[in-house]
Amino acid sequence: MAFLGGAWTPNVVWYLREGPRRFNELRGDIPGISAKVLSTRLQRLAAEGIVTRTVMPTAPPTVEYELTDLGRELLPAVDAIVDVGHRLKQLRG
Repeated sequence: MAFLGGAWTPNVVWYLREGPRRFNELRGDIPGISAKVLSTRLQRLAAEGIVTRTVMPTAPPTVEYELTDLGRELLPAVDAIVDVGHRLKQLRG
């Protein structure tokens, strides 16, 4: 729980669920996240084995992030968090 409880982690996992994303795509997907925070979060997720970071051989180089098999195992937990959030929002009106 401490891992998923980190700021922005569920958001990053959520937006990577559909497949590889580039840094700026993720930044656009997640309103309010700064480039520094996103970069730090992606580095941590890569170090934990949750995402892979692939540098594409283009000019200039592009980098894609993708969930690993371990990262995809987090999706049911993230889905449950989202479901509860929706129910709480409905209760509050």
